[in-house]
Amino acid sequence: MAASIAPTSSDPSDTLEDTRSDNTIDCILQEITTVGRRLEAIDSKITKLTTKTKSIRADIAGFQDRVMEFDHCLTQVEDRIDAMSDDHQKLQLLQNKLTDLEDRSHRHNVRFFGIPEREEGTDITTFLTDLLSGLTGLAFSPTLEFQCAHRIGPLHSETSGKPHPIIVCFLRHKQVRQLLMLGAPTVRIPMRVMKYR
Repeated sequence: MAASIAPTSSDPSDTLEDTRSDNTIDCILQEITTVGRRLEAIDSKITKLTTKTKSIRADIAGFQDRVMEFDHCLTQVEDRIDAMSDDHQKLQLLQNKLTDLEDRSHRHNVRFFGIPEREEGTDITTFLTDLLSGLTGLAFSPTLEFQCAHRIGPLHSETSGKPHPIIVCFLRHKQVRQLLMLGAPTVRIPMRVMKYR
């Protein structure tokens, strides 16, 4: 048997073309490998971004829960403030009523200054009735009536300073007005004041 030998082409252009073809395939394979590596890097980054996105979503959900909790607390605080505001208005109304009642109760009071200590004796109401009728020259009708009358503070000794004032609560406010219009007395809040000497 005779061995057959395939004829080889001795054309150099065929060899060149084969070499170019091999080089092109190698370049394409290299490019595919490079693109594959880049795709793997992109895939790794996408995986990291997905993980971070999940973490951010979990944080946002936590913040939403906190915001809802703070909103609920804020609503409770606003309700308490509204209730306190209502209470404050009620207290202010009561304070105004109390002030008005105090003013009304004090308008019957007159203080007398300069009356020497012990001059009133044991019956201060008779002393004041006689004193006021004598000072003003008025005959009060009905006669002067007092709810109470007394000196303010302890008695001084004869040699010590000014005598303590006498405070009088009149039964009728009309009589207080008559006295105050006559003498044009000094007015102090909340009591009215008359000087004796």
